[in-house]
Amino acid sequence: MVRTEKLTKVFRTEDIETSALRGVDIHLSNGEFVAVMGPSGCGKSTLLNIIGMLDNSTSGTYIFRDTDITRYKEKDRTQFRKGNIGFIFQSFNLIDQINIYDNVELPLMYMKMKASERRKRIDEVLKRMKIGHRARHFPQQLSGGQQQRVAIARAVVAGPKLILADEPTGNLDSKNGIEVMNLLSDLNQEGTTILMVTHSDRDARFASRTINLLDGKVVVESAIEM
Repeated sequence: MVRTEKLTKVFRTEDIETSALRGVDIHLSNGEFVAVMGPSGCGKSTLLNIIGMLDNSTSGTYIFRDTDITRYKEKDRTQFRKGNIGFIFQSFNLIDQINIYDNVELPLMYMKMKASERRKRIDEVLKRMKIGHRARHFPQQLSGGQQQRVAIARAVVAGPKLILADEPTGNLDSKNGIEVMNLLSDLNQEGTTILMVTHSDRDARFASRTINLLDGKVVVESAIEM
């Protein structure tokens, strides 16, 4: 599904050049759950942003489902991302000014889906995330665990091929963190491919494989023993 070859990312200012990724080769097959680990500043989030088509690499190749994304312009990346990739962030990234239902509806609006189909999908996913009774509430009226459930609902409502999760339990207590990881594990077992950035050894154990980055390079890649 996802393959990168010799992927590099260099950030430049007038005086400083910083290499965030240095020749990264990874692959992600359909249905996998892979965790990316490493210390702060090792390039994890940069890699996730490139795979999520939020940014371009400086050099190297990025293939998504047999399509070479490497030189796509921002407009093309945005169009390609719709329906293909869902995002889950540590800080939830919900819009406080609109209710839960409308937050989850946003990806479907961007896809110009019919209203009847939108309603059906939203009702199903909110029920699945056990948050349907909160549909007309606003994000600030929910607990952190409930907000992350909404964020997951928004990520999966369009049926994306790939879910990218950036520290999905980073702002949650242990109980809510485990509940969120169980939800992601259930989605993966149903066929959703997941790539997750995490500092948490506990969360990484939910994955089938880990990729460890250090100084912008892959240093260790290993299967998780169940």
